[in-house]
Amino acid sequence: MKRIIPVLLLFISTYSFSQTDTTKPFSFSGYGEFYYSYDFSNPQNHLKPNFIYSHKRHNEFNLNLAYAKAAYNKNNVRANLALMAGNYAQYNLSTEPAWAQFIYEANVGFKLATKHNFWLDVGIMPSHIGFESAVSSDCWNLTRSILAENSPYYETGIKVSYTNKKENFNVSFLVLNGWQKIQKPDYTHKPSFGIQLNYKPTKKITLNYSNFIGTDKPDSLNALRLFHNLYAIFEPSDKIGFTVGFDIGTDKYNVNDYIFWYSSVFITRFKLNNKFKIAARVEYYNDKKQIIIATSTLNGFKTFGTSLNLDYKINNKLLWRIEGKYYKATDKIFTSSSANANNTNSSITTSLAIKF
Repeated sequence: MKRIIPVLLLFISTYSFSQTDTTKPFSFSGYGEFYYSYDFSNPQNHLKPNFIYSHKRHNEFNLNLAYAKAAYNKNNVRANLALMAGNYAQYNLSTEPAWAQFIYEANVGFKLATKHNFWLDVGIMPSHIGFESAVSSDCWNLTRSILAENSPYYETGIKVSYTNKKENFNVSFLVLNGWQKIQKPDYTHKPSFGIQLNYKPTKKITLNYSNFIGTDKPDSLNALRLFHNLYAIFEPSDKIGFTVGFDIGTDKYNVNDYIFWYSSVFITRFKLNNKFKIAARVEYYNDKKQIIIATSTLNGFKTFGTSLNLDYKINNKLLWRIEGKYYKATDKIFTSSSANANNTNSSITTSLAIKF
């Protein structure tokens, strides 16, 4: 509660100020998402499986994410600062130092060329990997895919980016502290790198390739993580859309040997009318040697998932959502209220989000 109160006070004050402030180049925004989720495995510690970091708590009303953001953008300079609270911050940033666990975004950038959209940004930024963010109302599904939950949501470093005049092509090069790190661990000194290519050949199609080259292991292991993220978004009309994504990575699983893991996801969304939307997701994640997701089982993490959600747009600021989700794994990796583990897991989640 001590962590939540300061951010909520800032969240409320930002909302109040943003209603009357018209000063430019500053802008202010905020977001809050409250949720209730029930896991039918009924975990006694109220925690969902270890590969889930958002909407984490079972059978209780909770705050997934709230942030207040101030932004500056004028001429050749831009900056963002956002402070946050909630389960997302609690579980995704649990390994960060205490001072960093409240920071959703903190960066500053300047334009490198007067006639071209060529920027350099430094600080804590949203990840260049994936099509899902921590902000649920920006995503087609209420909860995140396994793919998104187990790849970086945020990153810290330097980014050089270029956008063409048509604004349909963007390329970025990044030097990073590591795989979803604000503060680089003491045992790691090597830098990590990333590239993103985003292309929109038409207004209906988005194509993206992102990668990560680096490590989150001690330098003494001499390990190198190579990770590739690809996705395509196709929206043939304002009624329906499709997203397909694929991740593949390689890393050391012991002192000498490398192994790969991969994940795929397919999402479709359909707009029923101006108030209601439905979205369905099918996904699969294979991490046999448990590079990313630990299970301590023979076959590692091999899990199929599916979900279905309904959205109701109350007004331009409020969004209510409900989602049912089902997982089936090769091994019995899901704990329950009984002493026995299961290879299936199901849950239902509902949320109310406000954004301004």
